[in-house]
Amino acid sequence: MNQIAFELDGARLLWRGDGETIAVEPWGADSVRVRAAQMTDVLDTEWALLPAEQIQPEVTIDEDRATLTNGGITVVLEHTEGFGYQTGYHEVSCSLTFYDRHGTLLFSELPSGGALKLRAREQRAHLGGDFRLTASFETDPDEKLYGMGQYQQDILDLKGCTLELAHRNSQSSVPFVLSSRGYGFLWHNPAIGRATFAANRTEWVAESTKQLDYWVTAGDTPADITRAYAEATGHVPMMPEHGLGYWQCKLRYSNQEELLEVAREHKRRGLPMDVIVADFFHWPHMGDYRFEEEFWPDPSAMVSELRELGIELMVSIWPQVSVESENYIEMKKRNLLVKTERGLDLHMQFEGPSAFYDATNPVARQFVWETCRRNYGAHGIRTFWLDEAEPEYGVYDYDNFRYAAGPNVQIGNIYPQSFSRGFYEGQRADGQTEIVNLVRTAWAGSQRYGALVWSGDIHSTYADLRRQITAGIHMGVAGIPWFTTDIGGFSGGDPSDPAFRELLVRWFQFGAFSPVMRMHGDRKPSAPVRAADGSRRANTGAPNELWSFGDELTPILTDLVMLRERLRPYTREAMREAHESGQPVMRGLFHEFPSDPVAWTVADQYLFGSDLLVAPVTQPGATSREVYLPGGASWTELATGTEHAGGQWLTVSAPLSVIPVFARDGRQAHLVGSM
Repeated sequence: MNQIAFELDGARLLWRGDGETIAVEPWGADSVRVRAAQMTDVLDTEWALLPAEQIQPEVTIDEDRATLTNGGITVVLEHTEGFGYQTGYHEVSCSLTFYDRHGTLLFSELPSGGALKLRAREQRAHLGGDFRLTASFETDPDEKLYGMGQYQQDILDLKGCTLELAHRNSQSSVPFVLSSRGYGFLWHNPAIGRATFAANRTEWVAESTKQLDYWVTAGDTPADITRAYAEATGHVPMMPEHGLGYWQCKLRYSNQEELLEVAREHKRRGLPMDVIVADFFHWPHMGDYRFEEEFWPDPSAMVSELRELGIELMVSIWPQVSVESENYIEMKKRNLLVKTERGLDLHMQFEGPSAFYDATNPVARQFVWETCRRNYGAHGIRTFWLDEAEPEYGVYDYDNFRYAAGPNVQIGNIYPQSFSRGFYEGQRADGQTEIVNLVRTAWAGSQRYGALVWSGDIHSTYADLRRQITAGIHMGVAGIPWFTTDIGGFSGGDPSDPAFRELLVRWFQFGAFSPVMRMHGDRKPSAPVRAADGSRRANTGAPNELWSFGDELTPILTDLVMLRERLRPYTREAMREAHESGQPVMRGLFHEFPSDPVAWTVADQYLFGSDLLVAPVTQPGATSREVYLPGGASWTELATGTEHAGGQWLTVSAPLSVIPVFARDGRQAHLVGSM
């Protein structure tokens, strides 16, 4: 046996052999980080993980076996060596297995399978360097899995799914998964790749990378696991007060007076509003990062009037820089733009050819922030909408773009986190303490930069509405507690269509019990916008205000906005719990009721905070729906005040004006009858 197979370097347990170095070390309470590199020591990358407090683990080392225990998790490393009859030389290897505090097996690396000669850590070299990495694990075929960010599907249990590790418009890949077996797993690698959660194995693939890197935590409850994950990757800030109410938006208010008149009308009608949005193409050219004077002549006066009304102005920021922008040449000369690997150095053609700014470059982040600070911040604007954050290339050829931090295929998933980071750090440096910025995509760690993620350009259909429920649950598990959607869907909504008006109400009900309640959409029909000289500007959609959908709907929408205001103290406390202990605001039923097996399977209900069970109506024409009430609590139906025992299915009435909501154990009793 090899007497020096393992060594302890401080708190880090090391194994070396066959050109590979494996490092296992404590990384937060009940958690470990595992890295493996070929022909070099492991790299100290900080893609999402924060520096961990030094913890001295319990370590035992024998001739061919070592164990590292950190609180509630134990990793066993087994060294194997011997003559390889097929290869004709001496072979050495090491395998890893993970256990919880009770000695229960969580998962293990894929074994070799004897004559199969399988490899759990396959780092296949690319010509010239770096590797295509496949990491394979044996997991319980009956486990249930949640998290991974947002994929446009209404599947709750991800076991059996294969997921692209890449961002797209309406897809946010956040590679953290929570298992019903009692562990959480972060794939700490921003490379383009794939995760497959099959019955016979789990596989993580990075198309190009320098090393294997993942983090594992063990916990007795989902709350324990999400708490540890927040400690490892960062806590979301406390949501500012203006994030708790109603946000008004449409594609797009085309000028200053139009936007102000909507805000004034809200107040004339006695309707609350916390935020109103100046959407895209309020600028002369993409990348100018300023208002176009003809349409927005006095931004300071606009912000001042809105603030007197108690409303914050949010402005849209796109990371694209048009070739006609006043900043394009300087940014091109200073290497502040993303670079194509081949072909024309253009990345998107929407409203003209453009290139994305390189958010992974700290100099580029500083340039963009300083420009926005000068042109928006100076007017008192302190909330930003960071759109196109995937980034949304005209064609998702992930291998055709390069950043300062490396090739897109190797580090590209870090982009939205870096985009949020640039604004958050700029705002903090300017003394702003309450930060929330809307962003279309996120990666692990985005939450610590004040990222409110919305689900992208989804369609105005009931199928899309259903998908947003599971998306919100999975995003919360993946450490992104601030989640919202375009109420009514982004595209395809016609306010004159009765079917769309019904959908809008059902979506608005869902929005009232979302972490942030935000109206948005490109409503039909759109209208052209012209400058004084007759030149074209981006179109504006049809009206999208509470009173835009007919006399029948206006009182229903009004009541829901007022309900959101009554929920403000409750929502604030749910946000505080997210900030302090990393708990999702929008939670799967299993989060609070892990001992109820049915709670792990219900995909079209969720908990808003810990005490309100929400069951949106997601079928056209429905006036009732089935609801599951988890065992271990009693439930008061808000619409009627009726109390029900937990652990049962009910059919409840849900006419158009009612969304089924139940209060846990009599809490939030003041809301009874308010639906």
